[in-house]
Amino acid sequence: MTHAAPWLALVLSLTPACALKTGPADDPGSDGDDGPADDPGGGGGGGGDGSGGGDLEPPATGFQIRTPDITIGAGVEATYCYYTAIDNQEAAGVKRWESSMTPGSHHMIVYLVDQLPEPEGTLDDSGECGFLSGDLNAVWSYAAQEPEAEFALPDGVGMSVGAEQKVVIQMHYLNASDHALDAHVTLNGHTYDAGAAYDEIHAYVTYNDQIDVGPNQEGSAGGSCAVPAGARFIVMSTHSHRFTTRAQNLDGNDLLVDTDDWEHADMATWLDAPFYQFAGNLTYRCDYFNGTTAPVRDGDSARTDEMCMAIGYFVGGDGPIGCLNSVAVPL
Repeated sequence: MTHAAPWLALVLSLTPACALKTGPADDPGSDGDDGPADDPGGGGGGGGDGSGGGDLEPPATGFQIRTPDITIGAGVEATYCYYTAIDNQEAAGVKRWESSMTPGSHHMIVYLVDQLPEPEGTLDDSGECGFLSGDLNAVWSYAAQEPEAEFALPDGVGMSVGAEQKVVIQMHYLNASDHALDAHVTLNGHTYDAGAAYDEIHAYVTYNDQIDVGPNQEGSAGGSCAVPAGARFIVMSTHSHRFTTRAQNLDGNDLLVDTDDWEHADMATWLDAPFYQFAGNLTYRCDYFNGTTAPVRDGDSARTDEMCMAIGYFVGGDGPIGCLNSVAVPL
């Protein structure tokens, strides 16, 4: 696993994005050509009131992780981190992620790490996931906001996990109901057979930490990030919060994603090889209107803060990429 820049790992961990909104494997919005396709199945609800059951049948080949039950009080917004390890004796390639979240879950993010900052089995409610302790080589691997979600990779593409891979699952809860909820997450990793060859997929995650929109004002944020020469993208989308009026991903000046629905952001997909190769920089932009009496800045609260992110997955290159504002670095 490559070494992450400590400052970028810190930003990504302290500002946990609600992430890529994954849709069904047979996504009707995927047209498989060289251009983007709007993904009607790829939306993510932002209210935390989904009807997921939180349980899944274990995969025939692969692994399953189930987080401990957590009681979320009425009206409570909180972030938890669960430290665990995959029960696999050999390295494997994940060909499909699958997750189920109980009501009250707003999003989940799965990080693969070289070491756990807390003992295995620890459930932490600080929301920081221990990344403040230093460079843990945290690699964003899967995320979901829908109660039931999956991310199926094209044939011959996989995400590598090591033997007895250490994992941190970050869970953001927003209980909008008038009663307490018992919440948990179940994650399945469906893998290729041992020894099977595949092209490795990596995440590309941007973040802007300079959002500052005054009361009753419009504002914007974004950046322009370099893309590795050999990177070929399979999927690209945006993430932001409720003050967003428009969010975009572009290849230089060419529009890839353009959405005015922050809860159900459009998704560009290229599911047939050779996938999509950028001609210019990855440019991302979010426009906001703050109709409240308080300033809106970057942060993880779906109620009071904002985000501006482009999130995608690609094959080629040497590993995952993070971009803070407009500075891209390997993770």
